[in-house]
Amino acid sequence: MELSDKTAFITGGASGLGLATARNFLAAGAKVFLFDLNADALKQVAAELGENVAWHAGDVADEVAVSEAIAKTRGAFGTIHINVNSAGIGGAARTVGKDGPMPLQKFEHIVRVNLVGTFNVLRLCAEVMQLNEPQTEDDERGVIINVASIAAFDGQTGQAGYAASKGGIVAMTLPIARDLAKRGIRVMTIAPGVFETPLLAGAPDAVKEPLIAITQFPKRLGNPDEFAVEVAHIVNCSYLNGETIRLDAGIRMPAI
Repeated sequence: MELSDKTAFITGGASGLGLATARNFLAAGAKVFLFDLNADALKQVAAELGENVAWHAGDVADEVAVSEAIAKTRGAFGTIHINVNSAGIGGAARTVGKDGPMPLQKFEHIVRVNLVGTFNVLRLCAEVMQLNEPQTEDDERGVIINVASIAAFDGQTGQAGYAASKGGIVAMTLPIARDLAKRGIRVMTIAPGVFETPLLAGAPDAVKEPLIAITQFPKRLGNPDEFAVEVAHIVNCSYLNGETIRLDAGIRMPAI
């Protein structure tokens, strides 16, 4: 599917990987709808990006908020062709630590935002996508790209909740691709390594350098623009479906 004249619904679109994806899509002639929890950041980003951008603030795990955002997307741009789910949260805690077991509420919150939120958004976007006219000779109507993490495979100490949430995204990729195949919708997942997002941009060298040291090549953190290029490649290459791509420069995380 070509990006030109398509509409993308991007979660986590106010910063980091989501914002880099939005910029790349707009440069390719697409329209973007940004969904994020931070209304002030969304407003600022939308003003900066100019025309062909709309937004709505809300929680990805909130069915009402996402439904409202999708209705606004259809009102502004007519439909949705592409859904990129980059919204997510971290949160480290050992299963049993000095203060006792990990609070169940913490585990549930991470899984709710990262896993349940991703599924909530993609199912509602797919409902709209299935109504599209075929966009390719293969009768493709939509593309869904979820964002997991290398923690799905290399979860570190204290990452039980985060790894579970991202592992769930990886695990549901194939069955959802099978579910949506007859509707002309592809489903892919990217598992990023360590990227230069706002979370790490201000981190001291003492935090960054050990991560760079265990990266194979190139020896640096990932650039969000590189993530955006991979997202665009997935959209463009219609034979990619039901799989997870590690985008990590060969890094394998140690236990700690």
